[in-house]
Amino acid sequence: MKSKEDEKNKPSAAVFKVGAIALAFLIVGYQAALFVVRAGRLRLEANRDRPDTVFVYNSDAGEQFGISPRQTDSFRQEHPNGSLVRKNASHSEYVESYRKETRRVESFRFNPNTVSVEDLIRLGFSEKQAAAIERYRASGGRFRRKADFAKSFVVADSVFRRLERFIDIPKVDLNRADSAALDDLPGIGAWYAKRILAYRAELGGYSFPEQLLDIYRFDREKYDALADLVYCSPPAPYALWTLPADSLQRHPYIRSRQAARSIVLFREHTPREGWTVAALGEAGILPPEDAARLGRCAIAPP
Repeated sequence: MKSKEDEKNKPSAAVFKVGAIALAFLIVGYQAALFVVRAGRLRLEANRDRPDTVFVYNSDAGEQFGISPRQTDSFRQEHPNGSLVRKNASHSEYVESYRKETRRVESFRFNPNTVSVEDLIRLGFSEKQAAAIERYRASGGRFRRKADFAKSFVVADSVFRRLERFIDIPKVDLNRADSAALDDLPGIGAWYAKRILAYRAELGGYSFPEQLLDIYRFDREKYDALADLVYCSPPAPYALWTLPADSLQRHPYIRSRQAARSIVLFREHTPREGWTVAALGEAGILPPEDAARLGRCAIAPP
């Protein structure tokens, strides 16, 4: 049989349970309200910001162009000395603060020579590490190969293994590079850069990187030190089968007036289907070595 004391306590227990449930709902509702308010504010702030990511076209003259991916190729053709780089748009202080608090490590393609400090942080580097990389670049340091980036004292082995496949260091195009880009290659100073440009003009454009070995005092050791850093975009095909003798003799693989005249005579007395560089060598018009090198060049069809 229940006592009077038990009867008095029964309503109190029920009230306590209801109150506890109400408090729990109040706490959950408060947290949800804070989340909604913060998310809403971030949304409003983000909508007022510029696009999250923009691409800027930097030229050696210091000009900058905002271009879409579809315009990339045309800009590269019109401005061969420039480069397309990734750049984040600026955001409000509140958005930047929130992003910093909730920062996630990301992996995306980047050039360690041009990537921004902000993007280095997004890639997983601390602010101090990103600043150290920036100071190294500002002092004239350059990462020519992926291995150079791995050697940096702020790049841990585990970080490099994660990022290695995303590192994108553009090679130097021998047919479009200016003297500054060539001078930056290992073992190439102002003198060699000038000779590379001069020989490019004589050839009408490099057809293969090994043509650098034709340059005076440009030995195999010097070539091997930069072979993996350069390439040749397709040059204008050489008009071997239409140029007159005085133009032909200016080509480095023809040189002499006699050889140039012999090529013209060969064209005049040989059926068109027989016009090949190999045939010039077989006829003794060009030395075998020169015929072999000319055969590797881009030649306009007969």
